Amino acid sequence: MTFFFLKRNSLFANLVNWQMIIVISLIAAVFAGHLYAAEPFAPQIRNSVVRISIIKQEPDYKIPWSAGSIGSGIGTGFLIKNRRILTNAHVAGNARFIAVEKEGDSRKYEAKVKFIANDCDLAVLEVKDPAFFNEMTPLNFGGTPPLDSAVTVIGYPIGGNHLSFTRGVVSRIDYQVYSHSSVDSHLAIQIDAAINPGNSGGPVLQNGKVVGVAFQAYSGAVAQNVGYMIPNPVIQRFLTDIEDGNYDHYVDLGIYFFPLLNSAHRRALGLLPGDYGVVISNVITAGAAGGSLKIGDVLLAIDDLPIFSNGYVEMDGQRVLMAEVVERKFKGNAVRLKILRNRKEMQVTLRLNSPWPYLMTARRHGVRPRFVVHAGLVFQPLSYNFVKDANIKNPDLLYHYSLFLGKELYLKRPEIIVLSKILPDPINADLRSFTNSIIDKINNRKIRTLEDVATAFKSPTDYDVIQMLGRGRPIVLERKAVDSARKRILTDYGVLSEEYLGDSIIPKNWMRSKVGALPLLFRLGI
Repeated sequence: MTFFFLKRNSLFANLVNWQMIIVISLIAAVFAGHLYAAEPFAPQIRNSVVRISIIKQEPDYKIPWSAGSIGSGIGTGFLIKNRRILTNAHVAGNARFIAVEKEGDSRKYEAKVKFIANDCDLAVLEVKDPAFFNEMTPLNFGGTPPLDSAVTVIGYPIGGNHLSFTRGVVSRIDYQVYSHSSVDSHLAIQIDAAINPGNSGGPVLQNGKVVGVAFQAYSGAVAQNVGYMIPNPVIQRFLTDIEDGNYDHYVDLGIYFFPLLNSAHRRALGLLPGDYGVVISNVITAGAAGGSLKIGDVLLAIDDLPIFSNGYVEMDGQRVLMAEVVERKFKGNAVRLKILRNRKEMQVTLRLNSPWPYLMTARRHGVRPRFVVHAGLVFQPLSYNFVKDANIKNPDLLYHYSLFLGKELYLKRPEIIVLSKILPDPINADLRSFTNSIIDKINNRKIRTLEDVATAFKSPTDYDVIQMLGRGRPIVLERKAVDSARKRILTDYGVLSEEYLGDSIIPKNWMRSKVGALPLLFRLGI
């Protein structure tokens, strides 16, 4: 079964094997030492590539009230039109201070993040000091380089302070997981030029024009000479998206489908023999297709392009995943589908959006951990960052994590709230066994979001009764005792705030919508 949702691979497999798949270019790819004809570069090209130094602060989901650890990093960027610097999102993400340097200029210039797109690992920086742009020329973009053609990677990798040039060939053009988010997949170009720590965000050139941005590589333990660059179709989509002053993210149909290769299955659906059509196996209610497409529908064409039985279409003279049609569109754009339903052809037009539930299983950046602390009990929503930082092995939590999107668990619980930690205190001395339990109700209030937790504990009561999924025994706390212990617990554990309710993945209009507000069984017609 293929998942159309931004071509995301198995989310659970991505989490568990995150160290064994594509990693950000902080892990070196080994250059094989092939010889390529040197491509001369004019001084203006050299002058337009910059070294980026970053001080960043990474949140700690094990201690959600903490500001997080501070670290530093090095990356590369380059000047594009309108005095902007293009680089990777993983270079600029979580930055507290950014300085850029030019080759041959000892000064450091302060930069700020203007736009960042974590779903395609791109960012735009701006520099206020006009002196920075002296003797700099914006680099021009080219097209998509052909297979087996030579390219040059320019950047500031480890091993020195000056510009580095490495050369290689285009080995493959395909869809790949973008490791910065861990779930988004887009077009990527594989090259065998060395991409080492510090190369991230640097331009990949061919014939003096930018054909991509270096961004990730396999580790040497997994594969040799395998690096990746973000190609121009992805770059240009990002730059077009931000023209209105906002980044609206990638859009998607929000469906699962499987290929129609079995001849008996084709006949049963009323299809003639041939290499066309795929079957929808699931529809994401929060996606663009929710309420319009149905399980069992056969997709025959998208924007008048016939869909082959393996899910590909013919575009620009080559076969690509049909998702590429949607990749080139923006929020609110329409997509036309020809479908077969109950042996009858139909035309369906959808308005594209970016379904929010996938963010629970995405590596998020630039946000703070959400939490509530009450009586030393720490409550947090289930998320990629939490599962990774806390090294979660609990089968129940992993079940809800891995099936949150596919089984649409978000319809019943837009957030899966977990009792993530207990700060030991006499008031909670016998409760450690409840750690990593999913919260069902608090004081008879159904818990669907972290806001429900905060509201339940702020409502007057004599006793707090916390009920968990799959556990008969509740947690019962006397509110007077909780109030007496509050200051002691906060002081002992350095908890500066008892809650943070910002940075929710749930759209504000979701809980007010009919889909977000109605009980699950009613929505499913059960």
